[in-house]
Amino acid sequence: MIDDAFFSFSAYHVVLALVGAIVILARWLPRLVSSGEPTAAPLMILFGALAALALPDLPLPADPREVPKIWEIVAEITVIVALFGAGMRVDDIGPATKWIPTMRLLIVAMPLTILAIAFLGVLVGGLTVAGAVILAAVLAPTDPVLAADVQIAPPQEGGEHPVRFALTTEAALNDGLAFPFVYLGLLIAVQGLSFGDWGLQWLLQDVFYRIGVGALTGWAGGWALGQVLFNLPRGSRLADTGSGVIAIAGVFLCYGSTELIEGYGFIAVAVMGLSLRRIESDHGYHRNLHSFSEAIEHALTALLLIALGAALPALMADLDWRHVFMAAILILAVRPIAGWLALGGTTLGRSERGIVAIYGVRGIGSIYYLAYAAGHADLADIADLWTIAALTIFASTVLHGFTVGRAMHRIGQ
Repeated sequence: MIDDAFFSFSAYHVVLALVGAIVILARWLPRLVSSGEPTAAPLMILFGALAALALPDLPLPADPREVPKIWEIVAEITVIVALFGAGMRVDDIGPATKWIPTMRLLIVAMPLTILAIAFLGVLVGGLTVAGAVILAAVLAPTDPVLAADVQIAPPQEGGEHPVRFALTTEAALNDGLAFPFVYLGLLIAVQGLSFGDWGLQWLLQDVFYRIGVGALTGWAGGWALGQVLFNLPRGSRLADTGSGVIAIAGVFLCYGSTELIEGYGFIAVAVMGLSLRRIESDHGYHRNLHSFSEAIEHALTALLLIALGAALPALMADLDWRHVFMAAILILAVRPIAGWLALGGTTLGRSERGIVAIYGVRGIGSIYYLAYAAGHADLADIADLWTIAALTIFASTVLHGFTVGRAMHRIGQ
């Protein structure tokens, strides 16, 4: 039957209009005071929360505590595209010494962060051991999605300042490296603290095998896709069409294939970006591909941030001082101290070392890991984990977003 009312407001259409308005406002309002983009992320979360509070009758996104799967899938796709794009940004992978700060952040700062957050989660946060380890793994990696303002320039634009290079490559690689610790938390949740029964298997399978397979398939996948795009057939190359969808399809193929053989797909797509970028590195297709993947990334990120904001009032309903402490200690103390210690003895100056240590933004990767963990084990403190993670993401985007411009200007960037 046709509705006689001319103005019959569909909740679905109201939501679409709100999403469009929020994205435009979040991108436009910062331009009134600055040419930078970093404040768009917290504004999307904030406007999403305000919309949920002001219009409670509108359909809200699924509560991640109850329906984590949809959050896992959307966050996963967003991170896949972002990691590939981060790898694509690197114009020059040599000399080897330029990777020293990155390796220090991955090998020293990240484990220190995980250890500190897990310890504090049990001691102060009142979490179970499994919950504390999962929280640490969820919040340890920096985010390739929300850290665009501290990353190196797109392909062929140069500007690979050591600070930007360290933060970009760290974000590209540490998302995958957090996975062993997510599995560690899940194993503790399911099998308890009997490390003797499963510890060696975790080390061999979830650390060495999965990381190694991810790196190998990523490099091979980038080389193979490069041949398809640039060399086969030589007289009618796909790269000359400028279409980015073929390469994104290759990214999904690489990710899915790696996961099928139990490797870490996040590592694979980041390494794939690095590998593909080495093939005909001066070809304009690399810029087209990066722009295409970046557009997809921005669209998915906007939807996730608005959805997170809409879910924020519910997630913050039981907020207490322990949640605030855990979020604050990570952002203000644990990451800066771990980063500062890890970068000792490198060629970075004091200001550069401080910026790299401080500006590890938390974001979409944390949503994915927590949703993944929630879907694979019955976690007693899942509500606390979502509250802490959501608060940390929001606080990180605010604190880092509103200060990053001044910080980068301080080092001439």
